[in-house]
Amino acid sequence: MFGADKGAADRLDGRELVIGIVQARFNQGVTNALAKACRDELLARGVPEKNIEHVLVPGALEVPVALQAMAEKGGFDALIALGCIIRGETYHFELVANESGAGVTRVSLDYQLPVANAILTVEDMAQAEARQVEKGRDAAQVAIEMANLLADME
Repeated sequence: MFGADKGAADRLDGRELVIGIVQARFNQGVTNALAKACRDELLARGVPEKNIEHVLVPGALEVPVALQAMAEKGGFDALIALGCIIRGETYHFELVANESGAGVTRVSLDYQLPVANAILTVEDMAQAEARQVEKGRDAAQVAIEMANLLADME
């Protein structure tokens, strides 16, 4: 079984990894907090600062195309998608949430590259703020663990 012989600490060792982060600016207070928590966790897990590339895009719908550009550029062990979609009074929430999520997944599958999806989809700002730090940290850990797992499978 792949990765079964590695301990949890080994799977979360980021010292050799190159990670790309795509952050949506829309709801920037929340996405900045996500990015800070994510970056802090990457650094705490050993990812060198010089091995983290961080780009900003306007909103969640633009995240997948920036992820795709990074994947095509190559050199990344994993990517991270950060954003925040808050439900409004129209169908727009569902459209943005569904399409951004599908786009993130497509990039991961098309390029066989781990993409940790931390685009929050919440009912209100209070829910977003309650999740911003934990989900930022989670995204960093998922990216590191999946990058190491896929490297073990090669």
